[in-house]
Amino acid sequence: MSAIDYQHTFNEVDSLLNALKPLWQLVAFECNHLPWQQEYPHLAQKVWQLDDTEIDILDMDQQQLVEMLLPSLISDIKQSKLPQVDELISQLSLLVITSPTSAIDPINSQSLPSGEQPHSKGQNNDLAHFSAHIKGRKWQQIIMFANQVDPQHHSKLPRLPILEWCAGKGHLGRLVAKQQHIEVTSLEWQASLCRQGQFIAKQWQLPQTFICADAFAPIDPSKPLLLIDQHAIALHACGDLHIRLLKLAASAGTRVISISPCCYHLIEHSHYQPLSALAKVSELRLSRHNLQLPSQQSVIASTKQQVSRHQEVAWRLGFDSLQRDIRGIDAYLPVPTIKQSQLSGSFSDFCQWAANQKKLLLPNAINLSHYFHLGIERQRLTKRIALVAHLFRRTIEHWLLLDRVCFLQEQGYQVALTEFCANSVTPRNALIQAIKIIE
Repeated sequence: MSAIDYQHTFNEVDSLLNALKPLWQLVAFECNHLPWQQEYPHLAQKVWQLDDTEIDILDMDQQQLVEMLLPSLISDIKQSKLPQVDELISQLSLLVITSPTSAIDPINSQSLPSGEQPHSKGQNNDLAHFSAHIKGRKWQQIIMFANQVDPQHHSKLPRLPILEWCAGKGHLGRLVAKQQHIEVTSLEWQASLCRQGQFIAKQWQLPQTFICADAFAPIDPSKPLLLIDQHAIALHACGDLHIRLLKLAASAGTRVISISPCCYHLIEHSHYQPLSALAKVSELRLSRHNLQLPSQQSVIASTKQQVSRHQEVAWRLGFDSLQRDIRGIDAYLPVPTIKQSQLSGSFSDFCQWAANQKKLLLPNAINLSHYFHLGIERQRLTKRIALVAHLFRRTIEHWLLLDRVCFLQEQGYQVALTEFCANSVTPRNALIQAIKIIE
């Protein structure tokens, strides 16, 4: 895709998100009614027609979610006073926006569209030992990402020493070193993980070296982490960590960058700091809460996990209603994270614990049953507010990804935005692949 394509798509996504901000730029816990129900009556009616189980199912499938709510949303937009209604309706296709599954210029005879690589029986046995103690789904992600950064399968990728950013135990770097027979430097700040990773690399006699360092520490000019003749890779480096890599690599002129971003909300500032010129002039201002939206999709949550989550939310909201009455202040009061074992107790126990955490005194003659049922009702409300906000989670993530893509293009890179694996393996399946353009 050319530079103008990415910039055009960014502008389209930006326009859609700005026009429909009231539907997604909110905090569901703080609401006591559907905050947009007057402007979007058909949408409000639709979400209240859905039962709670149906909402859970829809929330796990973006395509089904959009198909269910889109007709109501379109009806409301057509009756609204929003500008450029026809253009806005056409932009709604961006709610299910996806990226291609092939990386930069795949070699046709060797390309692997699904990100999977065939192995002989001996190789499979070898990899089975190689992947010991790595969870199956994580190992799938590592294999598929490693294939996408392998010059054997992508003709435009030069064969360069690898820098693995935020390496952990270096599972990805170790596989890359094994597959590409190339030197890998793995950067990780936790010394224990570095020691374990180095031990495993030595066992397998692989050219992988760990550097125990803080990615945010000032760079020593005499010992730069990022070099020109290098391929920097990062699989699910969180928030500011992958942004730090992009900035350092672009500044160093590192020839190839391959990253899969994750956890966009883990940033130093209270609001997102755009990278590209386009994003910097956007009217969108994304809080950490807004940045959590892309992560609010689970493809593997069990029924037990869902039940526990629903119970916790209902209890939190029940206590929130209680604390508002006690304090006489109609404002949400955040409560610390609880242990899962606390959910096996009673709502009364939870309220006492939460009150102690916030230094509140609960009246003796309080009707906790009233607040318990109030919590359940508020949970049903927040589920519906969140469901509509989740219409935009993929589009918000794409806005963030395109900001990174456009930034790298501005720094003189040829960039491709693709998916390195299926959504069922991980919803965080985006791959940004950048090659420095040499004049």
